[in-house]
Amino acid sequence: MNNSYRMTVLQGTVSSVEPQQLRCSLHLRSGDTVTLHFGAETTFSVLTNLDGVSQDRVPEVKGFEGSELAHKVARYLRPQDTVFVRGILTENAGQMRLDVRAVWLLHSEPRRFLFEDKQWCLTQIRLMADSWLDALFGDSRNYTEDDISRNYRTNLDMYGGATDDNLQAMPTLSRLIYGLSSAYMLTGDHRYRKAAAAAIQFQRSSFRVFSHDGQYCLWAYGRRKKVNGSVTLFASENGDDFNAISIYEQIYGLAGLAQYYRCSGEPAVLEDIRHTVAMFDALFLDPGADGYFTHLDPANLRPDSPALGPRRSRKNWNSIGDHLPAYLINLILALDPLPQGADEGIASFLRTCKELLERVSRLIIEKFPDPQSVYVNERFHADWTPDHEWGWQQNRAVVGHNYKIAWQLPRIASYWFSVGRQDEAQHALQIAERLARAMITHGADLLRGGCFDAVERHPTNGQPIEFTWGCTKDFWQQEQAILANLILYGHTRDPEFLDQARAMQGFWNSFFLDRDRQGIFFRTTEEGLPVVEGSYANKGGYAIAGYHSFELNYLAHLYTRAFVAPVGSEDASFCLYFYPSPQGGLRSINVAPDFFKPGTIEITSITVNGRHRSDVDPNRFQIPLQSGDYGSEIIVQFRRKS
Repeated sequence: MNNSYRMTVLQGTVSSVEPQQLRCSLHLRSGDTVTLHFGAETTFSVLTNLDGVSQDRVPEVKGFEGSELAHKVARYLRPQDTVFVRGILTENAGQMRLDVRAVWLLHSEPRRFLFEDKQWCLTQIRLMADSWLDALFGDSRNYTEDDISRNYRTNLDMYGGATDDNLQAMPTLSRLIYGLSSAYMLTGDHRYRKAAAAAIQFQRSSFRVFSHDGQYCLWAYGRRKKVNGSVTLFASENGDDFNAISIYEQIYGLAGLAQYYRCSGEPAVLEDIRHTVAMFDALFLDPGADGYFTHLDPANLRPDSPALGPRRSRKNWNSIGDHLPAYLINLILALDPLPQGADEGIASFLRTCKELLERVSRLIIEKFPDPQSVYVNERFHADWTPDHEWGWQQNRAVVGHNYKIAWQLPRIASYWFSVGRQDEAQHALQIAERLARAMITHGADLLRGGCFDAVERHPTNGQPIEFTWGCTKDFWQQEQAILANLILYGHTRDPEFLDQARAMQGFWNSFFLDRDRQGIFFRTTEEGLPVVEGSYANKGGYAIAGYHSFELNYLAHLYTRAFVAPVGSEDASFCLYFYPSPQGGLRSINVAPDFFKPGTIEITSITVNGRHRSDVDPNRFQIPLQSGDYGSEIIVQFRRKS
């Protein structure tokens, strides 16, 4: 076949420009350089945020003589700028030509990425939160438990409207609570805080199941409304977890509670978390080989029940590693150092949380890396033998899980640095670096940015990557890749990690933002076209659920300010908002934003109910509370220190 034509998308850095010839050279991160040709129908623009507001502030080229099109080429294609292009690639008789039909810059100012602007993530998380609340509750600005009970739905169509399935799933509700709590902490908008508080009351009253002695708490999977009343669903209805109690769902049942507790110190919320963590050790923990099993039989609450089939006595990434980002790191941030006025019960629970942190961190480091593959093992038998025959996964890697480990280990390393465990911290960082570097060629898209989904752990096609089903990209995996590369750049100052992070952020902000509906697409093709068939059009489904996209904005904002923005610049500062509960009873609140290596950030100001505190210790992340501080907003401003 002599001729072929296809539409393609590329991301690269402009290396040279010939405006009068209507062409330029684009250097790709794969190392290749391609020539771009422009015509009368080529459009030129600048990346926009979720609000669609024009960011085009590219200056005119003064004194340029030539056609209007040549002038646009000179203006929008500046050497060293990063751009996306979409065009038609023609191959004929061994010759290739790329005729570009769309160009968009990731900058208005040279080499200043728009998504690193101080307002970018704040705008994005605010619009997502507003979209969720407007879809569920219309114009309401105050919320009660009854409002959540009447209106919350797990399944929403692309426009936020109701579907035929009126399920209220506990894990998706908790994830939305996480998103709303994070949106409040970043923006200070009390609408989000009030909605999160009401949703927590609904979660507690509708899904909480205590053991007979009140020591342990399980969470029911969901609730489905009927014509006459509603039915509580104890066992999961979701895919791999169907008709079982999944630790994955129990873990994420704490995601919203933990993030809300960080900003509120609400004691009843902490009690529910404490009883749930106790349940993990009572029901899911393997006392013999260590670690947590993935599922329980709902009939007898045993992980070794034959009724579980291939899920019997299994362990995986979700049962071990997901404790960290879902709730455990946020919980320790709230409790360590021990708040003033805390009783022995809270002190004992903090010790339990630290032991859990040690357990899962050690297991990730010891069990998941595979000396025979660049990818981690993700599924295991009870004795920690890798399981390469399980269901759909077989001997395959999920790229996002590799990035997720490369993100979590630097967070753990930061914590270990803070307690003087230098060697262990360095070892954790080495594993994270090795994983992230491997993903550059074995998981990332070097032509367009972003990362792929499922791949074969041992390719047989002679290529670095062998795709399992297709070369699609899922939104949650982009989050893991962005955060992993940002935090590794913060630890290592290796520009390759920053380059990777920016490439991933460029793809996310170009293709995953649903600007028409202020939402996020779950999946795109390799070239960024949204996949919206079937369940992928579900705005509120099991995985998307107001969690990963909110988490990305929350932490990317922090990491960019702490690691990327120049020291001493206005961009190197950020604020977090807190609202200590009048029922809290503790005499202080912890405000550390994340596990940061000591010396990374410091506090510059504290404002309580509109009044500045004068006695600010820049290196103390525990703020004493006075009697009038409860039920008042506390604003803490941080800045990059080094």
